[in-house]
Amino acid sequence: MIYRGNTDEYLSIGTLSGEELGGLLEPVPSALLVLWFTQDHNHLRIDGENYCFNRNELICLTEFHQIEEIDIKEARLIKFNRSFYCIVDHDSEVSCKGLLFFGSKQLPRMDLPAEEIEIFETVYRMFSLEFENTDHLQGEILQMMLKRFLILCVRLYKKQCRLQADGPKLDLIREYNFLVEKHYREKHSVADYAEMLNRSPKTLANQFKKMSDQSPLEFIQNRRMLEARRLLVRGDLSVKEVAYDLGFEDVQSFSRFFKREEGMSPAAFVRIKGKKVNF
Repeated sequence: MIYRGNTDEYLSIGTLSGEELGGLLEPVPSALLVLWFTQDHNHLRIDGENYCFNRNELICLTEFHQIEEIDIKEARLIKFNRSFYCIVDHDSEVSCKGLLFFGSKQLPRMDLPAEEIEIFETVYRMFSLEFENTDHLQGEILQMMLKRFLILCVRLYKKQCRLQADGPKLDLIREYNFLVEKHYREKHSVADYAEMLNRSPKTLANQFKKMSDQSPLEFIQNRRMLEARRLLVRGDLSVKEVAYDLGFEDVQSFSRFFKREEGMSPAAFVRIKGKKVNF
């Protein structure tokens, strides 16, 4: 089921299985996705890492994730673009920026507990039913249903990651995550982001220590490393071009950084990786 608005708004929900992967692979600019697996043994390779997802696991993806070796037994898909609902402009409504989307190296992954399945099922079912209405309120109602579903995901993710439910400390971490996502190519020190947030580097370090298993600097390095893998797997840039794209002064510095993080050189990494599939 697909909704298209008059100003390029896009929303789709549906079921993926076997060879029926069109909704996942259809290119949609600025797309964000939620996958809810409804059968066991779903295998995906995302950004060079192998994953197996089982029933009632959920993951969140952006247009920048590279997916390959797809073997989905069955999953529900929710896919929307920025024109339909911008999570940045509406962050105060759902608080998923820098948490479910545009975070760090870690793939946002949730296990849906038995006591919450009915709630998620109900919202998804109401979501689906609204596609049958075609009046002038449909777009607004679909937005409301999307927000409700994302809020449920945020609550679940916070709970399972043992994050503080609310408050300025978590907001600071989320905003840092999002700023890194926007500026990691040109800003590589914690001090750069501390200045944008009107905080000291020490304050950021203390907050990360309380609420994350990564330091602020590790977060920057992980994001640069993730993009390095993506660009190398894509294959249309040389190692030198990838190095400069990510803000390294020379290819030698990039190669040392990559080998320290990945355990192999960029050239060796390219040799062992297959082709990717973009969505």
